[in-house]
Amino acid sequence: MNLHEYQGRELFARYGLPMLPGQVAGTPEEARDVATSLGGTVVIKAQVQAGGRGKAGGVKLASTPDEAYDKARDILSLTIKGLPVRRVLVAKAADIAREYYCAIVLDREKKAPLVMLSAEGGVDIEEVARVAPEKLIRFHVPLEGLRPYMARNLMRPLFPDFQQASQAADILLKLYRVYTESDCSLAEINPLAVTPEGRVLALDAKVVLDDNADFRHKDWEAWRDPSEETPGARLARAKGLSYVKLDGDIGCIVNGAGLAMATMDLIKHYGGEPANFLDIGGSSNPEKVTAALKIITTDASTSNGGVRAILFNIFGGITRCDDVANGIVASLEASPLTVPLVIRLTGTNEEKARQILKDHGLGATTSMDEAVRMVIEKAQEVTA
Repeated sequence: MNLHEYQGRELFARYGLPMLPGQVAGTPEEARDVATSLGGTVVIKAQVQAGGRGKAGGVKLASTPDEAYDKARDILSLTIKGLPVRRVLVAKAADIAREYYCAIVLDREKKAPLVMLSAEGGVDIEEVARVAPEKLIRFHVPLEGLRPYMARNLMRPLFPDFQQASQAADILLKLYRVYTESDCSLAEINPLAVTPEGRVLALDAKVVLDDNADFRHKDWEAWRDPSEETPGARLARAKGLSYVKLDGDIGCIVNGAGLAMATMDLIKHYGGEPANFLDIGGSSNPEKVTAALKIITTDASTSNGGVRAILFNIFGGITRCDDVANGIVASLEASPLTVPLVIRLTGTNEEKARQILKDHGLGATTSMDEAVRMVIEKAQEVTA
């Protein structure tokens, strides 16, 4: 779950990370009131879960409350990367002498938290990693955790001033506590800034929480923003299905995460583009199949023009093929599809499933390669 910046700041504040004061506002009037209470120059930031806010005009400075009103009004009228701006963060502006990048992210390959630091802060860190990878310091946190001496050793090459290096090390240690205790997959400060007086501050908060840990954090529900989710994602969460929307045109409904990944790989291999990751799991529940089809059709609109064909890829073990077939039939009877459907079924009760589909004018293959090639062909026919 991605947090808005103002939510990330709230989380950072719980752990004592040094930040300048600020509040979220939903109207220009509220923004003016916040600016009045803060005094001096403020920065107004669009609260959308998308990068590139500054380039899109979603970050502006205001030197007076009335100017804050005008700037907030302009930002609240924006749509950034398809997301309408509904809130702005109004925060005290900082005098910045230098900017740094500081983050902790999960390295799935190493199965360890990865600390990333750079003296190139306030910019697109992916571009820094691509153009000048030597400017990005990487450190895998060992099993015993991040120790104070490790944090100091990491910060000293970046901060020539000892006091500033100590402040930065303390911030890194607190950020690590945020990362571990709050079950994050990403905790990022960009920029980590040094003021002319030598104070080190976190001027931004980007946090991604691991949804698998939400049972440990009941307060997360208050942070969830349904307006930032697609209708399909909201339905998938309500039904307990694993779903990620992509930008392709071939809808995928698969049982098991590994098979779902292999299915997307094979679609790419044969020249197609998957529209989503959707895992219906291992249970034999026809209602999940109906929900899966509804999720895909609900989120059918994509940047490529929509889902043009749908592939069911079922390898029946615990999941019974006849239950999947019954789910497909029930779903199509309730809401007929407007795009081609390709079905691959093999495994438990596959003969019974094949008969159920045949009785309703549907067919299925047992070959995954054949099914993928077929669905790509049908999607291309729709395009033509």
